Amino acid sequence: MAVYNAAPYLPEAIESVLQQTLPDWELLCVDDDSQDDSLAILRTYATRDARIRVFSGYGNQGPAKARNTALAASRGEYVMMLDADDWLSPDALAQAVSVFCAHPRADCVLLNLIEEYPDRCTPYPLNARPGDVFSGSEAFRLSLDWSLHGLYLVRRALHLQYPYDDSCHLHSDDNTTRIHYLHAREVHLCSGEYHYRKREDSISHAVGTGHFGYLDANLSMSRLLQQELAAGSAVTEDDIRFYESYRWMQYVDKHWYLYLHRHELSPEEKQWARRKLRSLYATFSCRYATAFGFRWYKKYNHFLLQEWLYFRLRSLLKP
Repeated sequence: MAVYNAAPYLPEAIESVLQQTLPDWELLCVDDDSQDDSLAILRTYATRDARIRVFSGYGNQGPAKARNTALAASRGEYVMMLDADDWLSPDALAQAVSVFCAHPRADCVLLNLIEEYPDRCTPYPLNARPGDVFSGSEAFRLSLDWSLHGLYLVRRALHLQYPYDDSCHLHSDDNTTRIHYLHAREVHLCSGEYHYRKREDSISHAVGTGHFGYLDANLSMSRLLQQELAAGSAVTEDDIRFYESYRWMQYVDKHWYLYLHRHELSPEEKQWARRKLRSLYATFSCRYATAFGFRWYKKYNHFLLQEWLYFRLRSLLKP
């Protein structure tokens, strides 16, 4: 558990671990230089239960490095990530471990993801159900567009081999999930529940330049896939083309984000975002979509002109 300013939610997350029907667990919490009472809450729980260990004093290093700190200190056979504002059903760990025990080739076991909104809860839209099995290659491809989510238990040996991608401050868990699936012998689903809190004050909802960090994570993943292809792993040219098409759509979407929020971002933020988008354009080298608004051009200025026209028309036609 990477923890940063999560005091209002932290007790519920920790209590959900304490209430697990499977007693043989350890909870490793890394405080990422929180400015609220998070560290004090963690230390209080650690004094009550020796299975909870707390790490602090590393500064604000981001969730990837914080999780890797916990991963390096872990001792169990299986590892999972629990965000500090989420929680587990009481049988979540027991259900997942039972699948590992029943299926020796299982390297990853997904939990049943429940998205918790302030006014409702919604099961994650999976085209799969507990008991379904995927090969690593199948799960990898399904994770590219998140047909399979990324909240799961994984064998610690595999996770140590492929720790969290810390090349980016945020979004590295996406890349790590995909690499775990790629190298898994089998990926299973179980009925244990992971409750994912959808917060209006989260980084994903707040307007700012943090949204553009996802593009850096995507580029890191693109390069990693190329390395995996060169190394002769399970990744194929088709996988890379599929992912690059997805990366292109995310790139176009961030231009739309900048256009939508051009009056909310400061001049400095807009200038930074424009430089970021321009520099990343050079990492694309072929056509990914032919529809107007999504077409790739050799010259970035031609692409920008297309985007401006497309976004203007889109805004005018919006009901």
